[in-house]
Amino acid sequence: MNIDKTLLNFLVIIVITFATFLWTFFIFHIPVDDMVVLSVISIRIIASLLILSDYSLSWSKVSPKTFLIKSFVYIMAFLVYAPMFYKYLPLSFLASELFLYIFIINFIMYMYYYLVNRSRMEKTKLVVIFGAGKAGIKLESEFSNTQYRVKCFLDDDKIIQNRSIDSIKVISRHDLKNKIQKNKMDLLVIAIPSAPKESVKEIYNDLSAYFNEIKILPSMDEILEGKDFSTQLKDMSVEELLARNPQDLDKEKIASFINNKTILVTGAGGSIGSEICRTCEKFGAKKLILLDNSEYNLYSVEEELKNVATVAVMQNVKDIDLIEETFKLHKPDIVIHAAAYKHVPLVEANIHEAIRNNVLGTKNVIDMAIKHRVEKFVMISTDKAVRPTNVMGTTKRICELYAQNVDAKQTEIVAVRFGNVLGSSGSVIPKFKAQIKKGKNITVTHPDITRYFMLIAEACELVLQAAAIGVGGEIFILDMGEPIKIVDLAQKMIDLSGTSNIKIEFTGLRPGEKLYEELLIDDSEAKTDYESITVASLTLYDIDKLNEDIRELLVCHDKLGKLKEMVPEFNHQTNM
Repeated sequence: MNIDKTLLNFLVIIVITFATFLWTFFIFHIPVDDMVVLSVISIRIIASLLILSDYSLSWSKVSPKTFLIKSFVYIMAFLVYAPMFYKYLPLSFLASELFLYIFIINFIMYMYYYLVNRSRMEKTKLVVIFGAGKAGIKLESEFSNTQYRVKCFLDDDKIIQNRSIDSIKVISRHDLKNKIQKNKMDLLVIAIPSAPKESVKEIYNDLSAYFNEIKILPSMDEILEGKDFSTQLKDMSVEELLARNPQDLDKEKIASFINNKTILVTGAGGSIGSEICRTCEKFGAKKLILLDNSEYNLYSVEEELKNVATVAVMQNVKDIDLIEETFKLHKPDIVIHAAAYKHVPLVEANIHEAIRNNVLGTKNVIDMAIKHRVEKFVMISTDKAVRPTNVMGTTKRICELYAQNVDAKQTEIVAVRFGNVLGSSGSVIPKFKAQIKKGKNITVTHPDITRYFMLIAEACELVLQAAAIGVGGEIFILDMGEPIKIVDLAQKMIDLSGTSNIKIEFTGLRPGEKLYEELLIDDSEAKTDYESITVASLTLYDIDKLNEDIRELLVCHDKLGKLKEMVPEFNHQTNM
């Protein structure tokens, strides 16, 4: 307890009570009764001590809540002393003194707040809150004690436009643009936790030119309870701007597929594998068998999964004997195969090991899934498997061919093909972020290079949705939207960073890299019940011939020649 401030609080009670009673006695033409005044002072001091710790409230950080607490404390005191004195003094007298007292003490409190914070308030930054709902109003209250001053609310709801909240006006975007002529305002906060990502993107594109900085309140799923919203604001990220919400995401279908199942995820510690695990946890998996050859990645993902039974298995998919032991021991219902080497330049530099990991590893897991009668096998593929120009894409194409043509017996085997996922370890975004953080120029290989992008969580949900509708033999293709130029992505990230000294440098295409990716080998595709998911046409390949070709591929010296033989559309680009 701060003795000085507590004594000051009691001194204020004594002085103001004397002043308000003297004035009220004078107005009502009633002689001053010292006993009444002293009794009321005593009761108000006791109430301040006992009710809501009123004596300890900081006057330098007052808020509307402080006003309510002060008023409540002294009304409670009034309910104690009013019955004691109403026989001697009119109730109107006691009520008049009370309201005068509450007015004066709150007026003095707010004057103190203004004087203490005047210098800071004069230096404050102007903030505009987009969204005049509960979240926006809560933020406005929290900003009152910070360096920010809320200039106005923005809202698209015409019903509340031109009204005020705590004397702060609610206006339209059009009105704001008319008010901002030359100088940008300091900060825009998008405070609509329930807003779809498309709406957030549209707001940013419409208003970013009028603000130096834009922050966003997380979605309702991400907001932490018990913490101020103002502390949870985050910078607009390129992920928010590129994200799309699939309109036909069928969560019931995913839940029925995943719920109460034992699921083996290979590559469980990787970007996609770990998100698959999180998604399976969310949709009620009974047990997750986490298989990965990285100790750290395996440890990290197991530590994160708290609401599902997990078993961490540190194995390499190339070791078929160990893989079989895992299938025998855990008897998975579903296998999701995400283990692969995916980094194009590294695969180009390590062709032998990439073929063993990607082709042999996938074949091992598929064979064990069939042998142990797994219900469904799901292989994560890539758009780089379409007319591949690099070894990585070609190895994934061979895996697709094996998944489509192997005798699956009772196991339904499907593959799901999609492009880059935002924020994955192989994405350009972490690289660009690191370059910006260091103040370095962003390096892009070619001004015309384009890629498909999808949020990693969105991609993994669609993978499971596609797997749920598969009956075996399909290669599902996820709708990735329109391809994005990497140079535009880089420029957007520079703009979001707020730095002006970072430029874009072009370094030339890397080995195996092509200007654009495709999702279909030909124009043939089949529709599903979901617009976000289509099916590629079947490519037949005699399974005995394919098995023999894989054996030769693993031992031959001319691996590029053998890859070309197995995948005729492979057009190796060295870009040297």
